[in-house]
Amino acid sequence: MPDLATSHTHREHDERTGLLLALAGFALLSCGDAVIKSMAGSWSPLATAALRFTFGAIGLSALLGLREGKAGFRPQHPWLQFARGLCLAGATMCFFSAIFVMPLAEATSLIFMAPIFTAILSGPLLKERVHPATWIASVAAFAGVLLVLRPNLAALGPVALLPLGSAMFFSLMILANRAAAGQGSPLSMQLFVAAGAAPVLILAAWLGGLSGASTLALSWPEWSVISRCALVAVSASTAHWLVFLGTTRAGAATIAPMSYVQLLVAMTLGWFFFGDRPDAMTLLGASIIIGAGLYLWTKGKVAEQPIAD
Repeated sequence: MPDLATSHTHREHDERTGLLLALAGFALLSCGDAVIKSMAGSWSPLATAALRFTFGAIGLSALLGLREGKAGFRPQHPWLQFARGLCLAGATMCFFSAIFVMPLAEATSLIFMAPIFTAILSGPLLKERVHPATWIASVAAFAGVLLVLRPNLAALGPVALLPLGSAMFFSLMILANRAAAGQGSPLSMQLFVAAGAAPVLILAAWLGGLSGASTLALSWPEWSVISRCALVAVSASTAHWLVFLGTTRAGAATIAPMSYVQLLVAMTLGWFFFGDRPDAMTLLGASIIIGAGLYLWTKGKVAEQPIAD
């Protein structure tokens, strides 16, 4: 009996530690988003995303080389890894462009449509059964989306839909992650997705510069932009590692609700640093979206939650 009691105590300690690690990781992601938003108007959002992931790919490559050598750089299915990177690039382009012009909390809340999209798309793409709970959550989440979009769609037009595009790309990446599960170490999988996203973002930034749009114009960035991109690359990689550690200690299902701290942190930082104060209807919409995601989680139909970079 003492051995069982000790084992139970250790499990509880591991679970608490895992939850705290995941909580810190998700909160750190929103801090990185706030740093990105602070660069609005200083440089192209596409170029910002490209530089952030270039720094990330370089740093992760160095770490992987030190830990695993040449073997760590050999993906089992290169095209699947590139698909993961392509989805991440699409999600990042949409999200960075959105937070440059939208309040951080509103953009972040719409990102949490990703679990809903994942549950719906798992049917046609992975041949999984789409349960009735998915459709209930989807209808509720759609109502929440309308409430959140209400002021932004009127003020910004179709640009306000960018976070939903980001959520769709995130959901596709989650599905690709499922297909790629077990094909490498956590560090190598993190590198493969960053290395796949970086060249796509570089190409997008170059094409954006050629488009003639003033917001996408390319020029040599100020040192503060370069340093902030490097900071976000380090903080995001650290955040993902903290979430991974939390998952190993407490389990993916246990830490999943912790991802919603991103919205609370985004709301606090947006209010404090950018003066973005969401109105009551926007808060209600965000709560409905979160509630729909938690409903799906309690039904055990969504195994992973999105991580906004």
